[in-house]
Amino acid sequence: MPLANGYELFQNALVEARQKIGLTQSEVALRLGRPQSFVSKYESGERRLDVVEFVEVCEALSTSPHDVLKILVDQNE
Repeated sequence: MPLANGYELFQNALVEARQKIGLTQSEVALRLGRPQSFVSKYESGERRLDVVEFVEVCEALSTSPHDVLKILVDQNE
């Protein structure tokens, strides 16, 4: 799988995790102590998350980093 498609899957997994628990981008940003634009940028792919930020985002979304990464691994098989 090309890296670009993999990152798209990653973005979509984070968006779906947020929507699943019924939070807006602003609500996630508040949990992270960041501006709403931070959430918008990583969800749109304008900005990439590093591993520490990824774990923080998962905590804010009440989801396991493993569950998000599993989506990528499963799609690559």
